[in-house]
Amino acid sequence: MPVLYWWLKYVFVGWWLRLIYRPKVEGLSNIPKTGPAIVASNHLSFSDSIFLPLVVPRKITFIAKAEYFTGSGVKGLFSRFFFTGVGAIPVDRSGGRAAAGALETGKRVLAEGELFGIYPEGTRSPDGKLYRGKTGVARLALESGARVIPAAMMNTGELQPIGKKLPKIGRVHIKIGEPIDFSRYSGLAGDRLVERAITDEIMYELMDLSGQEYIDTYAAKFRNAAAAESPQKETPAAS
Repeated sequence: MPVLYWWLKYVFVGWWLRLIYRPKVEGLSNIPKTGPAIVASNHLSFSDSIFLPLVVPRKITFIAKAEYFTGSGVKGLFSRFFFTGVGAIPVDRSGGRAAAGALETGKRVLAEGELFGIYPEGTRSPDGKLYRGKTGVARLALESGARVIPAAMMNTGELQPIGKKLPKIGRVHIKIGEPIDFSRYSGLAGDRLVERAITDEIMYELMDLSGQEYIDTYAAKFRNAAAAESPQKETPAAS
């Protein structure tokens, strides 16, 4: 476990975040004290990756988009320092072989008896609603045998909307559900119908915990479609 993770959590960042944002956590006892588990969370804000690890006593290893590790300038240097220090795993969100590599790393983390964090939606919600989950979380659960713990970030999207560099002052609220055991599907990794059923069950639990409206389409697809449909500025006609 990187020393920087614990230094950031308890010394450099954690104490004042707890003081300012006073996290309210329900269901923290659902996080096992030992052993592997997948923490599957909805994704409302950049700060989800800060506040969820802050309140969980054990270290959570998350995947993070590759851009956080390749930026330039002071901002890029800080981002790379932070995400590398907390043990995040870079993933190319274009999918395919790169995404499979991140899941293989997740299996290694779980094999070592640790907690692995993942956002099944694959990206932040564009409007605060809960979107269709990608089946990587199901594949990971089936191949590792680890239980899945749903974690709902309740108001981080209001405190730090997309585009805002720093969250507003307010109390963070998080709900953690009971672990879900998918051992009844043992041996069925690779079955698309099974993996979709598992993913949908996880998303239903997140919907129940968070109270979010569920949209049965991928968040990235919705965002791209909305961008394509937005009216273009018309060029004034020549007089």
